[in-house]
Amino acid sequence: MQTDKRNFIILSKHKRLKRLWQFFFTGWGLVMIAALVAGSLFTKQILWTPISAINMTDIVSNQFKMSGASFSGFDKNGSPFKLHAATGYQEYDNPDIIFLETVSGTITRNTNNNTITDNITAKTGQYNKKQKTITLNGNVRVNSSNGDRVKTNELVIKL
Repeated sequence: MQTDKRNFIILSKHKRLKRLWQFFFTGWGLVMIAALVAGSLFTKQILWTPISAINMTDIVSNQFKMSGASFSGFDKNGSPFKLHAATGYQEYDNPDIIFLETVSGTITRNTNNNTITDNITAKTGQYNKKQKTITLNGNVRVNSSNGDRVKTNELVIKL
């Protein structure tokens, strides 16, 4: 009686698939998947990983980082403003504040029927979307079109 060798040919050609199949059904594959899912649920972090060499706190806190950040809008009086920063980022736990570095911008304001444009530069800044404020820190300079000049360490602008 002659044996059919087709079954053996299929298994010998697909050794990697066979090893993967054996890995998952011996239980180790299921244990690894369960550990990854449980780790992300217990730590409540999206980017959970079992590798301890990676500093996950730094990755999670600086998830939303941008370079050449610019935004513009209108204040409560309808006057336009524009801000530009070399870098900007949002923290994962504090999405209402945008942290800015090397800030420059222009703010237009109307006083006594005169339009005054203020050119502003600062080392760092924070834009609070909820409170609608911009807090500038570090070597803040304001040059106004009417000739006024301001140098300070901190400036808070209410939009």
